[in-house]
Amino acid sequence: MTPSARNPNDGVIAIIEEKTQSSESKHGDFAAESVAPQELDGHVIDSEAVPPAEDASAERATEDLEALHQAPSGPAYSVFSHRQRTFIVFMVACAGFFSPLSANIYFPALNALSRDLKVSNELINLTLTSYMIFQGLAPTVFGDLADMTGRRPAYVIGFIIYIGANIGLALQNNYAALLVLRCLQSTGSSGTVALGNGVVADVSSSGERGKFMGIAQFGPMAAPALAPVIGGILTQFLGWRWLFWFLTILAVVYLIPLLITFPETGRNVVGNGSIPPPGWNMSLLNYLKTRKIEHNDALNRTVSRQEMKAAQAELARKRKLRWPNPLKTIYIILEKDVGLLLLYNSLVYTAFYDVTASLPSQFAEIYGFNELQIGASILFGRLMDMNYKRVAKSAGFRIDIKRGDDMRNFPLEKARIQVFIIPLYFGIAAILCWGWVLERNAPLAAPLVLSFIIGLCLTGSFNVMSTMLVDLYPLSPATATAANNLVRCLMGAAGTAVIIQMINRMGRGWCFTFIAAIIFFTSPLLWAELKWGPKWREQRRVRVEKLEEEKEARKAETEIGQEDVI
Repeated sequence: MTPSARNPNDGVIAIIEEKTQSSESKHGDFAAESVAPQELDGHVIDSEAVPPAEDASAERATEDLEALHQAPSGPAYSVFSHRQRTFIVFMVACAGFFSPLSANIYFPALNALSRDLKVSNELINLTLTSYMIFQGLAPTVFGDLADMTGRRPAYVIGFIIYIGANIGLALQNNYAALLVLRCLQSTGSSGTVALGNGVVADVSSSGERGKFMGIAQFGPMAAPALAPVIGGILTQFLGWRWLFWFLTILAVVYLIPLLITFPETGRNVVGNGSIPPPGWNMSLLNYLKTRKIEHNDALNRTVSRQEMKAAQAELARKRKLRWPNPLKTIYIILEKDVGLLLLYNSLVYTAFYDVTASLPSQFAEIYGFNELQIGASILFGRLMDMNYKRVAKSAGFRIDIKRGDDMRNFPLEKARIQVFIIPLYFGIAAILCWGWVLERNAPLAAPLVLSFIIGLCLTGSFNVMSTMLVDLYPLSPATATAANNLVRCLMGAAGTAVIIQMINRMGRGWCFTFIAAIIFFTSPLLWAELKWGPKWREQRRVRVEKLEEEKEARKAETEIGQEDVI
């Protein structure tokens, strides 16, 4: 964790954890841990989060390890147990299923909608483009909202909009309503991917983030493989309106356990998970646990509740509710290291979706590359964590998964880019071959194998780049992911809108040769990221720390002035 990424509430959390260690109140956690964590006001407090007192020899040993960049001791990065975090990320993966599901389940109904609403295919295709545009725009609002108020309110608001849009789509009878409601449907569902990456950053440090990010991407990657089959069956046997009734029912079924079980993870609301959230950020289970603890013995109340209330007040003081500002994503895009990564990630993403859009109708029921996406998300997630450990070992850097790493001296860019650089070039070669295989009408096995390779290599590449963006902006991960969605979805929408015309005018072979050439000749952007990225990242850290110091100084002056007036 970079200093700029260090939670400003770590001091508050450390004080709370020191005091709660003296409490004799112990409550069972649903995860089977070798050391049972403590619970306080409905939140699990990890007793390992507070380091033991060190004697003089321990201090000397610590000094000797400074050369190894040992992460400083302190509160745990997240007090959620491994089983809790796995459940949280599983819920995130399920939420991420809805946006690509809604996009792809719609394809089998295009002809039926054109016929029933008496409009041309070109106008119906416009609902595809508008959906993708809002898929890029909406997360800029939801990302800022989630980083400001917490994850749960953003999820709930998004699903309410999504459910309302689906009901409207099932009942509408004209093209104008279809176009507007599709935009609203995209608005409600598309924030889930940005929110999911934010949740992963909340509960996992950089050393294990790849694994959890791989799980979180399972839903978004699985949806395109399943959606066309589901859409085709529903359209054929029940009619296109049942597409939207199906999505409505599915969203309601998901929203119920979200409201009951999903905890707040936003670090500006609950810190590392040890601070109880405000009422509107609580799940039903969290609320019931809090009520139960409030009725426990007086010792628990006197030992813990005052500290918790003080911590809640401190977080609330730093957290200002305002209208979400989508321009925050623009500020992120303008950062040099982030901007380069976003640009290249969007090019790879667009190339992948150009291949998707170019698939002939006989591939509609195959989607071989989408099945590969499922495996790619898990495979590359594991590879990210393995390479992170390898690079750390070679750099003499000691990883502290429990409390998070100080990333100032860690070659983060190298640890992430090394994972996908070779698969990326294999993917570029596969795109080149893909065009000429289609051009020559090669046997079916050839494009199937190539789509397999493209799905694995390109999907894995832009998933690793998306994880790296979260690493670069760990304090605002949802906003960083929203910036990623904005750039890549808008560029992807433009690319898929013109791919058919490009194929018709250039031919399949030269069209995909052109696309492969763009990705290949812009790949030096990644080498620029490796060379100058660490310096740019450090400059941003220093700038952010300076701004925070100035902000705190202004607050202190204001408080002193108010005291003088009183």
